[in-house]
Amino acid sequence: MNKLNLERLELCEIEMPLRAPFETSFGSVSKRRILIIRVIDRDGAIGYGECTAPEEPFYNHETIDTAWSIISSFVAPLLARNSIEAATDVSDVLAPIKGNRMAVGGVEAAIWDLEAKRGNTSLWQHLDGNREQINCGVSIGLQKTPEILLEKVTHEVQSGYQRIKLKIKPGQDIELVKTIRSNFPDILLSVDANSAYRLDRDINVFEQLDEFGLLMIEQPLAAGDLVDHAKLQKLLKTSLCLDESITSLREAQHALELGSCRIINIKLGRVGGHSEAKAIQGFAAKNGVPIWCGGMLESGIGRAHNIAMSTLPGFTLPGDVSASARYWEEDIIEPPVTVSSEGTINAPKGPGIGYAVNETKIEELTVRKETIRLYLGAASSESG
Repeated sequence: MNKLNLERLELCEIEMPLRAPFETSFGSVSKRRILIIRVIDRDGAIGYGECTAPEEPFYNHETIDTAWSIISSFVAPLLARNSIEAATDVSDVLAPIKGNRMAVGGVEAAIWDLEAKRGNTSLWQHLDGNREQINCGVSIGLQKTPEILLEKVTHEVQSGYQRIKLKIKPGQDIELVKTIRSNFPDILLSVDANSAYRLDRDINVFEQLDEFGLLMIEQPLAAGDLVDHAKLQKLLKTSLCLDESITSLREAQHALELGSCRIINIKLGRVGGHSEAKAIQGFAAKNGVPIWCGGMLESGIGRAHNIAMSTLPGFTLPGDVSASARYWEEDIIEPPVTVSSEGTINAPKGPGIGYAVNETKIEELTVRKETIRLYLGAASSESG
């Protein structure tokens, strides 16, 4: 494959209204500000990525505004000053940037897409994926009553999704899970707390959750607190799964060494892109640890990258990659992502992410943009 020759980086913020509000333990979202990243090679090939940073620093420290600043002020200059010959070079070149994994990951993903397109191969095959079909679960936000939640779960089960995940928080947990489990005793069911609980205060909640036959309890305690997660895992028969705590291969290794979890959720943006995701996937597969792909209310571009990642060996549990229509009236890719009645998505056959990007729709939704030229060892930007 010919070496990459990056010419410019384009940042574009769009606003996409969700079909319905999505509530977690740290807030409710009714629309998404999304940072789309284009990387253009000097032969005109375009790679697309999506920065999954949210609007507010409640999931982690990043926001769309901090990510924009980091990409413009630091990521782009590093790319300009260094020779990026292949997508595998990007992680090392951007390693001097501490944290800010979502900013880095959005750009790195775009370069992987670019490289796959230049090689006329699908991204999932370029990443060494080995499955033409992935299994899908669904994440359901907090609801006002157990009855409303039951209605939504019933719909998703009938739609074929292979795993149901319920968002929970203190005061909205046991009764919700009890209602769903009593109506669906055999479905693959998990809960996600997004770090909302404390070991010294909420042990009784975990003891009750432990009796519902859950696939996993996802990120119950504070992000980064591997010690308390290890203490909690020893007390439960239900597997803990870590999300916010896993930002790199090193955290994954430490979590498993300490016994902080038995399952790992890999989010492409949270770990800094495909290279680090592949490193975690390889380590987990070697140690027999189940992994799956989490979601961040992505547009179709981010969703397509998640599909590609989910084809890798070791992604044995249904992920949060669901249909475009669950979130958007109209996605920015064509065709939209669809899920079969058996709860599966076929890996796309086309080059790169495998979906056509609707540039007209993106332009309609755009609220700001910036072009950064990468040449002569320096980055030069133009805002719009």
